Amino acid sequence: MLWIKALHIVFVVTWFAGLFYLPRLFIYQAASASAEVREQLKIMQRRLLVITHIGGALTVLFGIWTLALEPIYLQQGWLHAKLALVVGLIAYHIYLVRMKNLFAQDRCPYSARWLRLFNEVPALFLIAIVLLAVVKPF
Repeated sequence: MLWIKALHIVFVVTWFAGLFYLPRLFIYQAASASAEVREQLKIMQRRLLVITHIGGALTVLFGIWTLALEPIYLQQGWLHAKLALVVGLIAYHIYLVRMKNLFAQDRCPYSARWLRLFNEVPALFLIAIVLLAVVKPF
């Protein structure tokens, strides 16, 4: 059981690395005047998104595995809140895919300010999820 939880945490870290860094690459691309730099950023975005997909998928897999082994968690309110936040993170991840596809076509409908604010969203999710998982307030 502890191995499964440990792997869940490892892949959470992997997933969040992508969720944190991919929007930063969008900011760099939006700010760049160099076509060569933008092309390099597109490659980095595509590769990072693959790692992010793997991290997210394995996070969910090991999370489900943990719940299968410890179904008592499903009766606790903090877990319901955590799972709702995970659904929000999955939606954020899907939106990143959409954004990557727009940036791949050199279509950037977002301002630098909006991108910087959007870049902070996963940090808010992370704080809330960790607090729920550790403190278990309800």
